[in-house]
Amino acid sequence: GGYVPLDPAYPLDRLAYMLQDSQPAALLVQGATRSLLGDVTVPVVDLDQNTWAHQPVSNPQVPGLTAQHQAYVIYTSGSTGQPKGVINEHAGVVNRLLWMQDAYGLNATDAVLQKTPFSFDVSVWEFFWPLFTGARLVMARPGGHKEPAYLCEVIAAEQITTLHFVPSMLDVFLAHGDVSQGAGLLRVMCSGEALPGGLVRRFKQQLPGIGLYNLYGPTEAAVDVTAWNCARPVVPDNTPIGKPIANTRMYLLDARLQPVPLGVVGELFIAGVQVARGYLHRPELTAERFLKDPFNPGRMYRTGDVGRYLPDGNIEYLGR
Repeated sequence: GGYVPLDPAYPLDRLAYMLQDSQPAALLVQGATRSLLGDVTVPVVDLDQNTWAHQPVSNPQVPGLTAQHQAYVIYTSGSTGQPKGVINEHAGVVNRLLWMQDAYGLNATDAVLQKTPFSFDVSVWEFFWPLFTGARLVMARPGGHKEPAYLCEVIAAEQITTLHFVPSMLDVFLAHGDVSQGAGLLRVMCSGEALPGGLVRRFKQQLPGIGLYNLYGPTEAAVDVTAWNCARPVVPDNTPIGKPIANTRMYLLDARLQPVPLGVVGELFIAGVQVARGYLHRPELTAERFLKDPFNPGRMYRTGDVGRYLPDGNIEYLGR
């Protein structure tokens, strides 16, 4: 079974639509948020009640599970009409997590600050990466991801080594926080927006010696599919998104789905194990965005983003 996050901060009509569209088998709520959901026809589990006492202590044995079963459905913003539920499977999520561990190596001395609202897929690695590597998972307070002073305090108090920023929030953090409290950080991940070179330079100046990594990927491909280490001495104004991660392929194609030459702008397509199953109950849209891969077995996802290859094989992102 997959999980569907329903953010209590969302408008009521959006929550109602997501519930009606996803048709969950059960709904987990807290007393304070139950009223947001109106009349629901599915079983409701109130997490404030002791509903777990009568459950068996061992996990149920479910025969026939495979890596192709769904892990979660996260709804994208729906800037073009109704929100779309993206079905991601276990194989893609696990690949993403194992790559991250290979690349950045958490251990029992690390602490990850979980501050992304769980309706965004960055939260997936924030939850599961520390839990499967023996690191500590520290939950920021609700809304804390928008408060630089609070973030600085919690980084120092909890000895956080690892956290994520969207670039615009990293900008605010560097401008308004007491970043000397962040001296114990080891690695900062950026994704979700283009990362300006000027921001990378400020980060290196204010937090010298701390790793900064630029990641790229849509909800439709298990969080991130490319990565770039910002540690190079030369910082380009438009920070590259890097190269594909493990078991992932990136294609830059023209309007006829042919590869473009080095340096020529093309549309980004993603192939490999992390490509999502598709959109929940949206077969036409799924067929439009998830295409047969013309170069290898399997499917590829049409991102709608454009970019180009740099001479060293890294990809530069150039917008939608």
